[in-house]
Amino acid sequence: MIIEMRTYTLRPGTLAEVEKRFGAALPVREKHSKLAAFWHTEVGPLNQIIHVWAYDSLEHRAAVRAAAMKEEGWPPATSEFITGMQNEVFLPAPFSPPLAPRQVGPLFEIRQYTLIPGAIPGLIERWSEKIEGRQKFSPLVGGWYSEFGALNKWVHIWAYKDANERVSVRAAAAATGNWPARNPPGVVVKQENAFVLPASFSPIR
Repeated sequence: MIIEMRTYTLRPGTLAEVEKRFGAALPVREKHSKLAAFWHTEVGPLNQIIHVWAYDSLEHRAAVRAAAMKEEGWPPATSEFITGMQNEVFLPAPFSPPLAPRQVGPLFEIRQYTLIPGAIPGLIERWSEKIEGRQKFSPLVGGWYSEFGALNKWVHIWAYKDANERVSVRAAAAATGNWPARNPPGVVVKQENAFVLPASFSPIR
């Protein structure tokens, strides 16, 4: 499986209209493959939408996108509102949950770490030993490493009921002494995070 995460930056004040148009066009697109998630930023880089798609392979992605582009009504008429686009392809870690519809939010934290080259396998090994204990406190939505786009990137996405739950969950997980799965000094060179909220049509919400 591969996971495509597309991030679009919008002109301020246009988010509601973009989500409306995307949601109206989505049934046409989902004739070919299903949307995994659709979020918009609440804290972090503002005026962004993030849509996530899962494919069997790069060949599957190419075939689906070619077929969808032939459909009347796809892509949605949103280009007038978009000021920037970023596209990344990830592979799921062995412990990453399936991208199946579920209600586990509505607040999601997307944490993105850039590592030194060659460090991803070690990180996955360390996480594999501790992730089961961490998920007793809140669900992991995804643990992915980059294949195309920004390289040496590790993305993990967590679901919470609200920001207060996030604070209490992180404190409780740390109190066990088994989390976080710490990396050796110098392995992580950059960290970013954002809080995102789901659109009404997002399967993961």
